[in-house]
Amino acid sequence: VKDYLIITLGLFIYLISYFGFIYSHEITSGGLAGISSVISWGLNIPFSLPYNIINFTLLAVALKVIGWRFSVKTVYSVAILGVSTSSIEKYILPSLREFLPLQNDPALAMILGSILIGVSLGMVFSVNGSTGGTDIVATIINKYKAVSIGRALIYIDVVTIAASWFIFKSPDKLVYSMLQVLITNTTIDYFLNGSRQSMQFFIVTNKHQEIANRIIKEVNRGVTFLNGEGAYSHSEVKVLMVIARKTDSVNIFRIVKELDQKAFITQSLVRGVYGEGFDTIKVNNAKKQKTQAPEGVMLEGK
Repeated sequence: VKDYLIITLGLFIYLISYFGFIYSHEITSGGLAGISSVISWGLNIPFSLPYNIINFTLLAVALKVIGWRFSVKTVYSVAILGVSTSSIEKYILPSLREFLPLQNDPALAMILGSILIGVSLGMVFSVNGSTGGTDIVATIINKYKAVSIGRALIYIDVVTIAASWFIFKSPDKLVYSMLQVLITNTTIDYFLNGSRQSMQFFIVTNKHQEIANRIIKEVNRGVTFLNGEGAYSHSEVKVLMVIARKTDSVNIFRIVKELDQKAFITQSLVRGVYGEGFDTIKVNNAKKQKTQAPEGVMLEGK
């Protein structure tokens, strides 16, 4: 229930932000919304018409090609967006058009709208939700071609923004559109990875057991003892290795400081952590099995 409440709130913020700040200023966004807006402006038809036709068609294709990997949450999101886009465009937007903020400042509207859209989509993605659309296209491409989902989405966005040039032929709108996609994607990454970012700690201390017990109990993270030897003193020492979320860092430093102020600590950013308590390695059931590792890394399965 909590996940669906977060998805619903995220979609609500997304719709208000998109129609209030982006679509109303004729700025092309990325994804299916961008494709639908280009079709809407080019053919002078309601935005919701191409959006819903394409989104529900893609969802049907995804369920057939990919199966139920696109879960009930995706179906729920597509249904909410389908009903909401029609209602907002037909009833809410016309009555509130004169009250829309930043009507005379498209640059500021683009920045604020992009940040809000990034946060709202981050909320949806944080509970494994999806808005469908080009996410489905990118996943299908990834299933059959050696193209990452992220790269496929970039290709789609580039083509969409380029197409908007033939409608408006405005350099300003083209730049706004490119910045919109950049700001939105950056905000999504920051929202999702800010709290999920992992840190690696090495702690050299004489009170290794006490510190380990506190970290396990209070931070709920595992601790590994490594055997070390001082190069100068040749005395044996225990080195604690801890992998934790970035948000756990303050508590770990607090525990070490309370128990051993002379402890030696190093902290470093870890690009990817997979296993219990962290991220799960996802495997595509394609002809050539591939494991989704951190961006830029592709592992071939046997």
